Amino acid sequence: MNLILCGMMGSGKTTVGIKIAQRTGKSFVDTDALIEERHGKISDIFARFGEDYFRDLESEIVQELCRQDGLVISTGGGLVLRKKNVDALRQNGKIIFLRASLETLSNRLRADSTRPLLQSETESITARISKLLTERTSIYEGAASCVVDVDKKSVDEIATEIINLTQNN
Repeated sequence: MNLILCGMMGSGKTTVGIKIAQRTGKSFVDTDALIEERHGKISDIFARFGEDYFRDLESEIVQELCRQDGLVISTGGGLVLRKKNVDALRQNGKIIFLRASLETLSNRLRADSTRPLLQSETESITARISKLLTERTSIYEGAASCVVDVDKKSVDEIATEIINLTQNN
């Protein structure tokens, strides 16, 4: 069985995923890192080919990963927006939504200029995050087997909670 972490950019999916993999002996995979390794920087992919092309690359990665076992997968923030990705990941895994507040996400992402969906000439990063959070929260909740709130928790606390929630189910 795979453990799949979903949620907004900045929610801690990669950091928590690495910790879970270390503690469980599972292999860690970051879908964004895998795409960058194979196709180049995500910001360049967005600029050159657009978001739909990037989402197609994500879907290809999902098809590959859902056939494997024993993985901790950190998904890109928009990966679960496509129902077919969620359905594929559920075949052999549990999806955990790392829920973070607007305040937490804004604090973590305020100085990050690498995220294409946060780039805007007219809106602040906090406004962009708020908009994405409003659009995506119900999708994340619908995709998830369980929800873990990350605000004011350490990486170890979050990893322990996820391991405890998923090891007997």
